[in-house]
Amino acid sequence: MSFNRLSAVWAVGSILLLASLDIAPSAAQQLDASSVIRHIDAAVESRVESVVSFTVSEHYAVYRGTNEIHPAAEMTVKTTYDKGTGKSYTIVSQSGSAIIRKFGLLPLLENEKSINQPGNVERSWFTSANYDMKLKAGVIQRQDGRDCIALSIKPQRKAPNLIDGTLWVDAKDYQIARIEGVASKNPSILAGTTQMMRQYQNVDGFAMATHARAESNSFLFGRIVVVIDYSDYQIRLHPKN
Repeated sequence: MSFNRLSAVWAVGSILLLASLDIAPSAAQQLDASSVIRHIDAAVESRVESVVSFTVSEHYAVYRGTNEIHPAAEMTVKTTYDKGTGKSYTIVSQSGSAIIRKFGLLPLLENEKSINQPGNVERSWFTSANYDMKLKAGVIQRQDGRDCIALSIKPQRKAPNLIDGTLWVDAKDYQIARIEGVASKNPSILAGTTQMMRQYQNVDGFAMATHARAESNSFLFGRIVVVIDYSDYQIRLHPKN
């Protein structure tokens, strides 16, 4: 092969290589916001229709002030979710400040029960019915080992459980991967702005929470950080799945 022909082959190969390396950025740039949002809505709907019930172990740790090593209170509960009735909790173990458990953790569990009741739970879903969503600059971001699409989200109403911030969904199946932001409404007049974060993993094909963190400043307790770890999911799916 002549030098000129070899150079031409090398040049073509280089162009093809560069083109292949550019596929991911170009795809990200060409994402259509309305299409992404429709896929997110469909992924949420699929999860709602498919997950009939589940149980999960939830460990709550509450930290005060700057100490995030030694919890002021802890509680482990077994959570049961049933699509027809919502959530129920059984306390497995608890320790630390009885005041924090009584006035912090127990009301938190009661609030979760209320939010997840049929007729209420759909108002908390991360869908276009509840949130205004916009693709963020950069779009494709790496989160917990996954390529994810990043969107800024703003709730269409104010509530302590609705987040104003960023939503990441898996770029392959549009399942929720991570949420981060501030509560759109303070949980009480005694609490300040609440910073919230929740991570999700694919469990039996659907996004399930694995880790969460909330930080706020309380009039009664000062700086409070609540960390929740979820484990041992047992999921019952609709027979069609």
